[in-house]
Amino acid sequence: MNDLPAAVLFACTQNSVRSPIGEALLKHLLGHRVYVDSVGVRSGEIDPFVIEVMDEIGIDVSRHRAKSFDDLEDTSFDLIISLSPEAQHKAVDLTRTMACDVEFWNTFDPTLIEGSRETRLQAYRDVRDQLKKRIEERFTLDLKPPH
Repeated sequence: MNDLPAAVLFACTQNSVRSPIGEALLKHLLGHRVYVDSVGVRSGEIDPFVIEVMDEIGIDVSRHRAKSFDDLEDTSFDLIISLSPEAQHKAVDLTRTMACDVEFWNTFDPTLIEGSRETRLQAYRDVRDQLKKRIEERFTLDLKPPH
């Protein structure tokens, strides 16, 4: 059970959709045991649909402030999970100066979906649910609270 990394960084293109979802989910599940952060290649603003679909499962991300790799104050991560090809390139670059593992979880960008509000929200839910499943498969989830 000690195979958990001490610090995990989620990375995507703008730190406004995919990586904040990954960060919030892992913090929710293992934040008491793992330091979790997220960045983008560029920093955008948190997407309102992300706030809504995370709120549906009881996780508040409304205070998330997007940041880029350049904004990182701490670079001592054991694992970087990149969620877009652009972020994967940046993460691999970081391994030249930082000893960490990089995993590429190519994740669909739901902002590309057009259509009704419900159609677009469903795309965000799908990304949320896929990331949750992937996190649960990747990390040892000892969900019993510490005594």
